[in-house]
Amino acid sequence: MTSPQSPAAGLLGSRPLGTCPLGVAAIGYAFMGQAHSNAWRTVANHFDVPNFEQKVLVGRDAVAVAAAAKKYGWSESATDWREVIARDDIDIVDICAPGWLHAEIATAALAAGKHVLVEKPLANSLAESETMVAAAQAARAAGVRSMVGFNYRRIPALALAAKLIAEGELGSIRQVRASYLQDWLADSESPMTWRLRKETAGSGALSDIASHAIDQVQYLLGDTVTEVSGKLHTFTTERPGPDGPEPVTVDDAAWATLSMASGAMASVDVSRVALGQKNALRVEVYGTTGSITFNLENPNELYFLNGTEPIEVQGFRRILVTEPEHPYISGWWPQGHVLGWEHSFTHQIRDFLLNISTGTDPSPSFEEGYGVQQVLAAIETSSAAGGSTVAIPQLITISKD
Repeated sequence: MTSPQSPAAGLLGSRPLGTCPLGVAAIGYAFMGQAHSNAWRTVANHFDVPNFEQKVLVGRDAVAVAAAAKKYGWSESATDWREVIARDDIDIVDICAPGWLHAEIATAALAAGKHVLVEKPLANSLAESETMVAAAQAARAAGVRSMVGFNYRRIPALALAAKLIAEGELGSIRQVRASYLQDWLADSESPMTWRLRKETAGSGALSDIASHAIDQVQYLLGDTVTEVSGKLHTFTTERPGPDGPEPVTVDDAAWATLSMASGAMASVDVSRVALGQKNALRVEVYGTTGSITFNLENPNELYFLNGTEPIEVQGFRRILVTEPEHPYISGWWPQGHVLGWEHSFTHQIRDFLLNISTGTDPSPSFEEGYGVQQVLAAIETSSAAGGSTVAIPQLITISKD
């Protein structure tokens, strides 16, 4: 992610990199805004990154965003993102707002010459995603970088899994199982939120958490989905709203079978009503000479089976991914001192800053985010057609840098 490029690639408008700290603005201060803010506050404590300043936090509620800015370490707050991205002292825009705002903010920020990090999913529709990809490609030609925030790529255990697969330790991949199960909507009396309305969320568990699972399948294998069949289901069709019961217009759960370009097959199932599962992203990869398994609820552990060993000693072994030789760990604590969910965001910011400073293209790119959106859209189409197989019209190459 940090290979050098021509010196001119580091220029941002009329401010060459290195002349002053990069000014950062974050848009959104709720769940993801807090997670990203924590990463901005901690990244320079653990990694050598370009100088930057947490300039401004943006939100719609002036009082609430001012309190959040003070708490999260931002120098100031604002309520108008358009004014913020027009400022000369802002170089990076970190978009943590809901998905329906991603396209408008990202395209405007890129046009203004700002580097852009946007939370997943890329947008709420393929049309919006295409607009964002076009904006990113135009900005890239001028040395402006963009990345979509699939932070689980930066979990050290999953980064190690990708390395093992790329090095052939599993042989040819045959089968992948990815599931992402939560239960925060298991109670049918849980109130309505914007995440349960199609006009604001796009879809439900599909875009919210299946996007992570699908990105992991493509990232780990260095492969692309070519065909899908899927099913969406809503278990609770009505929830309490501020003015009475409201219809739920998105899915609670989704299932899909994915055909990969390599010939491998993958299954994905996700749910936000799986009682007892809190944040269980599970990934299983089965090859001809080895297998791996991972569960996000035990994020420091990767299980690896070496199928070339004698059968009498063959079995899954636990790898505690806390050694300095493991991805990202050299910036943290002594061996065995475990990391948590929030560290993936710190690693994400670290990589993005290094990409900016070296003039290299980040991964996952907006094109990769668009590739995930294509799969999500195909699953919706398949479900509406009774589970029929839907081809992905355009393949996106997945970088494993």
